[in-house]
Amino acid sequence: FWDFLILFFCLPVVIFNEITKKRLLGDVSCRIVPFMEVSSLGVTTFSLCALGIDRFHAATSPQASARPIEQCQSIIAKLAVIWVGSMTLSVPEILLWQLAQDTSPVSGVVTEYCTMKPSSNLPESVYSLVLTYQNARMWWYFGCYFCLPILFTVSCQLVTRRISGTEKKTECRGTKHSQCESHLNCTIIGLTIIYGLCTTPENVCNVVVAYMSLDMSKQTLDLLNLINQFFLFFKCSVTPILLLCLCRPLGQAFMDCCCCCCEGCSPDTVSSEGSADSKLKTEMSSSIFFDKPREDPPPLLALGTPC
Repeated sequence: FWDFLILFFCLPVVIFNEITKKRLLGDVSCRIVPFMEVSSLGVTTFSLCALGIDRFHAATSPQASARPIEQCQSIIAKLAVIWVGSMTLSVPEILLWQLAQDTSPVSGVVTEYCTMKPSSNLPESVYSLVLTYQNARMWWYFGCYFCLPILFTVSCQLVTRRISGTEKKTECRGTKHSQCESHLNCTIIGLTIIYGLCTTPENVCNVVVAYMSLDMSKQTLDLLNLINQFFLFFKCSVTPILLLCLCRPLGQAFMDCCCCCCEGCSPDTVSSEGSADSKLKTEMSSSIFFDKPREDPPPLLALGTPC
């Protein structure tokens, strides 16, 4: 959902600015776009950490094959912590950026752009904090939004594989459960690889700009910033598709929903039976995916539930 917000709000603003050289929504977009982009990095970072912890608990649980499905309230609470924490850490971006204007020496056209410069109207204590954040921003990016998710995911995967290898020697687990665990681990690794590849250019550019900004022109800096933004947009576009492809129950539920909406949810008996059958298959695969204890399948009934 946060990736959708980035593509829905930030991408049009950036494209409009590159075409017209005018900033859509003015100073507001200069503050909100960086805030949302950094919040997106935080949401992805802490989500990967939470997924790594979940896989570790699945591997160390005494009855891993019989873990119950996590309650919806617990999941919503974790998501709230991730979202609120990410947005809280991104608040300095709102105070750091502001709108500026420049006249092109060639065409004489006035262009608008966003500059990383705290406003002098801020209180002295807040102004000093924002300056401190600006000076440490490069290493904060690199440490929190790049190294943390990658190292955390790699560490959890190594520990999980070691524990799983030890348990396989002592007891033989079910084939379905082992395949499910392997599939979940591959999903997390795939998400981490995509995130690492898309955030590497921005971190490299930040280090280069920090030590060579005096030797670079403004056009070069703007081009590097644009490339970094489009890598973020690429990550936001690929991540949901990758998740739907790797997470089979989620992808199947998405396809069933799309097919149901395309067919107009016709209430005839045949479609009702087909819907009940597909729903039953989705629930069975979903129960395996979320480590729910396997039970005998219930008899097929014409549920006729709406989409």
